[in-house]
Amino acid sequence: MMVASLWGMSIANKDWGSGYNHTNWGWGWGPYHPPNQTQGPNKINVGGSENWHFGFNYTEWAFQNGPFYFNNTLVFKYDPPSNNTFPHSVYLLPNLWSFLTCDLRRAKMIASPTQGGGDGFHFVLNRWRPYYFACGERNGFHCKVGRMRFMVVPLFRWNH
Repeated sequence: MMVASLWGMSIANKDWGSGYNHTNWGWGWGPYHPPNQTQGPNKINVGGSENWHFGFNYTEWAFQNGPFYFNNTLVFKYDPPSNNTFPHSVYLLPNLWSFLTCDLRRAKMIASPTQGGGDGFHFVLNRWRPYYFACGERNGFHCKVGRMRFMVVPLFRWNH
């Protein structure tokens, strides 16, 4: 039920390539706004200008910035570890239960604490499946308390 709700919210009010922008209908009032004609995959900075850090709500960010499409690239940017910053990483969790409980036992580290600097760590959404991301530092503390987790299910983009 939660997955259906998350997915439904992330794709609500989106233009599905029908040629009409359903988000600006206004029941016949107001100007027509053509849908975004951007073609091809996009690079998306996770967290926008906030980047990947403790205390930012990435689940909410994913809802507000979805939907995400097949072959989009997620860019995780975070400060490398230092005396002044806590390290961050990126883990891919295997299933919804691991995501909900921040259980990292079967998760795979896809970006180490040093890979988020500079241009960031790039991850391509190249399969049609749910992706569950989390910060794995402090044995899941950043995931649980710091809200450093989100999920996406990439959609296919139809060209018309």
